[in-house]
Amino acid sequence: MTTAATHHEHSNTTEATLFMAFELREKTWKLGFTTGHGQKPRERTVPARQQERVLDEIAQAKRRMGLPDTAPVVRCYEAGREGFWLHRFVQGHGITHHVVDSSALAVNRRRRRAKSDGLDVRKLLSMLRRYPHGERQVWQVVKVPSGAAEDHRHLHRDLETLKQERASTTTRIQGLLRSQGLRVTRLTKLPEQLDALRLWDGSPMPPGLRRRVLRV
Repeated sequence: MTTAATHHEHSNTTEATLFMAFELREKTWKLGFTTGHGQKPRERTVPARQQERVLDEIAQAKRRMGLPDTAPVVRCYEAGREGFWLHRFVQGHGITHHVVDSSALAVNRRRRRAKSDGLDVRKLLSMLRRYPHGERQVWQVVKVPSGAAEDHRHLHRDLETLKQERASTTTRIQGLLRSQGLRVTRLTKLPEQLDALRLWDGSPMPPGLRRRVLRV
């Protein structure tokens, strides 16, 4: 096949593709649609996590843009609070989808975004249309784990969380004890260790402090 023919075939494929981007917020999602070629994006806002509304908006966008029901859909959103369930949902409906790493997005260095700022739906659409044409530097696609692999991570993450909580709790207890000139090297046998502690004048630990330490 000649280069010209290949380009013509690719153009036809692009014309029949619906590009879609999500701007995800806590209460609402903004959806953006385009087929490219200088077309003004179609934008719609739907309640967050309403899957059927999303599918309905895709169908409406295809009709408004003169695409057949079977036209492929390529979509994206920034990785964030929604995790990967939305990715699996749209893929389950035959939609090609990219989860993109917001920290690796190509942005104007003169206008750096705050960490909490999300890209608006038009910017995401622009990047999404450029990505299939070889502009890989526009963003970094996240490798989405399988559902089983993601679930398996919870054990490790839970252990890490417990270690952090233990360290934080130990620091709080040691701080309370130091406020009265007391010190325990290892918190392994509470409350017996507290019973053995004595203040500077030989008196036992005050009951209010003892109760607080045990609550912590």
